[in-house]
Amino acid sequence: MEKKKIVILGAGFAGLKLARKLNNNPHFSVTLIDRYNYHQFQPLFYQVATAAINASDISFPIRKVFQNSKNVSVRLAEVTGINQEKNEVETTIGDFSYDYLVVAMGCTTNFFGNKQIEELSFPMKSTNEALTLKNRLLTNFESAYTAQTPEELEEIMNIVIVGGGPTGVELSGAISQMKKFILPKDYPDLDFSKLNIYLIEGSPNLLGPMSDLAHKKSYEYLTNMGVHVWTDGRVTDYDGKKISLADGRSINSRNIIWAAGVMGNVPEGVVTREELQRGNRLKVDRTSKVVGSKNIYAIGDIASMETPKYPHGHPQLARVAGDQAVQLAKNFEKIGNGVSEDKLTLFEYDDPGSMATIGKRKAVVDLPKFSFSGRFAWFTWMFLHLMLILTVRNKLAIFLNWAQTYFTNDSSLRIIVRPTKKDFKFNIKEYRRFPKNRNKEEEVKQA
Repeated sequence: MEKKKIVILGAGFAGLKLARKLNNNPHFSVTLIDRYNYHQFQPLFYQVATAAINASDISFPIRKVFQNSKNVSVRLAEVTGINQEKNEVETTIGDFSYDYLVVAMGCTTNFFGNKQIEELSFPMKSTNEALTLKNRLLTNFESAYTAQTPEELEEIMNIVIVGGGPTGVELSGAISQMKKFILPKDYPDLDFSKLNIYLIEGSPNLLGPMSDLAHKKSYEYLTNMGVHVWTDGRVTDYDGKKISLADGRSINSRNIIWAAGVMGNVPEGVVTREELQRGNRLKVDRTSKVVGSKNIYAIGDIASMETPKYPHGHPQLARVAGDQAVQLAKNFEKIGNGVSEDKLTLFEYDDPGSMATIGKRKAVVDLPKFSFSGRFAWFTWMFLHLMLILTVRNKLAIFLNWAQTYFTNDSSLRIIVRPTKKDFKFNIKEYRRFPKNRNKEEEVKQA
């Protein structure tokens, strides 16, 4: 019997887990499409950006996962649109037909329509962006030697992180650790008492969705570490040298890291713009099917599913994405066995808790019945994140880096790597090969 075709867009936590669960399934032929040839462990991007671990330690080749697969194919491409009438996915390497389509393309940084900030700030939603930020932080201190005026030095030595969620909090703590233990040794002739780290959050509390203990402890930890925490601060403008807030406050800085929000990576043709939910997410029913479609599903950060426990949709967490993928795989198995769609299992998320780390021996953990902080919370955070890493080799590499950093307060990964002109020329040639993607040429030149 001919296998049904499932096309999965995105190899993040949701897409990769679904493909693995469908691996060698006799009922389906699976095509996994992603713009990168590797899976990225997003919770540790901030450690790549602060040179605590290697990018390769949190990136796993997708094809290696499916080396022995009989039904999963991997394709490296960018999705340019969905043709629902033809049941085809349009990409930069051609069109792919499907019987079932699963959109798991995750999220990208949300700049809330501010093009100036988008152009001049540094986001951190991919391994590439984390590496770019690492290069920026390191070259920034090199440029301090050539500062001509006190005003120019101030702009260089002020680092601003916008967004007080887990990414902003963890990144602020990591840079503060660098300021205390690493930078004075690397640059002994610079005065790092002039290095100021600002964390700006638009709401009254850091780590908004977490407990009151997490709000209090994260603020306490960061302020004790010397981070300037500004809550109720909404950034309105940035010209490359000065950040302006709605309440009149401002900071002179050449370094703004944007972690203030995310929005769904929705390909054209799935729904109309009017049908998108808050945060550019796709509205799905409790079987993960996109509302209004006949054979399109969405899982992970891009999906907005209303349930009795979560009337406004689930939190955008890796655990939610993985659980949705497991449930959808079970439902596909039922479909393959001839079960009607009205008998598919409905999804509900059981929240095991959330956590964030702020620095060495400092973390906050929220469990369903209680919360805790401090050293034990920090070890809990380390253990659980290490268990989520995909391969034994990567687990071991990260553990060794963490152990070295713990005992020496240092690492040996502060290497500045810049792409060559040849890389840019090659990328432009590749874009020119595909007429649908020619609009990307200018983006590559600007990069």
